[in-house]
Amino acid sequence: MANYIHVPPGSPDVPKLDLTVLETGYREGAMRLLQEIRPEWKAEEVTTKVFTDGITNKLIGCHVGDEMKDVVLVRIYGNKTELLVDRDEELKSFRVLQSHGCAPQLYCTFNNGLCYKFMQGEALDPEHVCNPTIFRLIARQLAKIHAIHAHNGWIPKSNMWLKMRKYFSLIPTEFEDEKVNNRFLQDVPNSQVLEAEMTWMKDVLSNLGSPVVLSHNDLLCKNIIYNEKQGDVQFIDYEYSGYNYQAYDIGNHFNEFAGVNEVNYSLYPGKELQSQWLRSYLEAYKEYKGFNSEVTDKEVEILYVQVNRFALASHFFWGLWALIQAKYSKIDFDFLGYAIVRFNQYFKMKPEVTSLSMPE
Repeated sequence: MANYIHVPPGSPDVPKLDLTVLETGYREGAMRLLQEIRPEWKAEEVTTKVFTDGITNKLIGCHVGDEMKDVVLVRIYGNKTELLVDRDEELKSFRVLQSHGCAPQLYCTFNNGLCYKFMQGEALDPEHVCNPTIFRLIARQLAKIHAIHAHNGWIPKSNMWLKMRKYFSLIPTEFEDEKVNNRFLQDVPNSQVLEAEMTWMKDVLSNLGSPVVLSHNDLLCKNIIYNEKQGDVQFIDYEYSGYNYQAYDIGNHFNEFAGVNEVNYSLYPGKELQSQWLRSYLEAYKEYKGFNSEVTDKEVEILYVQVNRFALASHFFWGLWALIQAKYSKIDFDFLGYAIVRFNQYFKMKPEVTSLSMPE
């Protein structure tokens, strides 16, 4: 299966340091990393800041001075996240995106994380991603990534169904805490129901004709950095990147309009906003692919149907993911509650999107 990511020849090598950074005493480990990548920095002058937005890893920013012109990010992988993330694929994705100007400089990897350059700008919130100026930039940037061609003209295949199956095999069957376990048994669909839905999705969604492209796969608001001064956006965090259906990547982003900490699906974009977004995306995608960038109403409508159906797969995928995190993660977040929210939205949305019809 041609789903692996090929790093372009000539891409700079990324040093791998045999070093483990502890989550608790992270400063000591961070200083040892900085000795390698910023040897001119004096340890006593380095300021560290913990970023608290992520729910997978621990992220620490390191800089000297008050202006934060040069900030090194140290990302420590979360507990048992190797079950969820293929770190080799993440590294390849990072390097491919960097070589196309779509990712920051990657300084090094270490045993349980990586270091890269901080992108100047503002991490977005749900109220930003429906702003027409910003969402057109997002659509264009996603199109740029989707237009990165596979190596040697290969036709890539999505590994989403394989990954979903893997996650399904890892979900817990029970929790030690009785109260948590009761909530799990009461509010999460049983494994037979989940398996039937996966089979249905694979049969239906695989046949929608959505092309397989290099995808971000986790385009939540906080993974989008908006630099107002430069008038551009960049995406961060490529842990889930890989070849996937174009419509999945967009549908997943639309689901993220609802936010993460306080999920509100009334913020899911309506048809008018989606149509504007999708038209901007298709114009840019065609341009990056070297085609005539004129976009027809029919093309927008086809992508609209594909995207909203693939949004189901996104809810399901992150529902499974959250169940695994509920068992293993040490981050203070209600993963079980998040899984319940995602599965509930899947079943609520299913009849609405399956009733959409493709234009003649």
